[in-house]
Amino acid sequence: MKKIIRKALTLLSVYYAYMVEYRAELILWVLSGSLPIILMGVWIKAAQSGQFGLTSVDFARYFLTVFIVRQITVAWVIYEFEREVVEGKLSPRLLQPLDPVWHHVASHLSERIARIPFALLLIALFFLLYPQAVWLPNLGQILLFIVAVALAFILRFTIQYTFAMFAFWTERATSLENLWLLFYLFLSGLIAPLDVFPEPIRTVVLFTPFPYLVNFPASLLVGLPVDIGRGFLSIIAWILIFLGANRLLWRAGLKRYSGMGA
Repeated sequence: MKKIIRKALTLLSVYYAYMVEYRAELILWVLSGSLPIILMGVWIKAAQSGQFGLTSVDFARYFLTVFIVRQITVAWVIYEFEREVVEGKLSPRLLQPLDPVWHHVASHLSERIARIPFALLLIALFFLLYPQAVWLPNLGQILLFIVAVALAFILRFTIQYTFAMFAFWTERATSLENLWLLFYLFLSGLIAPLDVFPEPIRTVVLFTPFPYLVNFPASLLVGLPVDIGRGFLSIIAWILIFLGANRLLWRAGLKRYSGMGA
């Protein structure tokens, strides 16, 4: 166990140092996830003249929480993995006594730590400009949110890493991610809370993995009505589904890998 912990800490420290080298770019990465803040202004204005069941303050808190969720759950593993396969850079990692996925996990976790200060500055600026939205979630909401957003990151990473496996068969695995992103934007709760969706559409969407990536953890922190038991069970179920598909595609893909691309 000590060896595993030592290896994990070494990987995290190495990738953290690597991420800090690009701290100027980190600011741009944080800002690139500010779409929810922009949409917040649209929905606040709409709430003042429409009947959505949510007040302007509810929309402000929701989209701020979506911004936080996005900062934690963003993933880019498919782009790195596709490049490794196409350029043959995966070969050295296959010789290591460590599954290559852990390099990507360490990279993602280290980047989260490095971007925290910039995200906190934006959150503080938000509350300074919109003090009406300041609220203090109770301990239960905070704990549920932490667990939900951690599982949402695992699910998002697993989904994208599963799509990345198709790099063994095609040089454009990222096209799958771009197609997935269209559904993700509209069905995850990133564009609008699921509470404003028509009931039939919301019922169907809840059977997909999309709402559990953004809407579910955001709703927990804000205090919007949500089925907690179903939410957590759905996240875990989708993680297991994509993890199983990932391992099958990994084994099949390795048989096609030539060391200089798929």
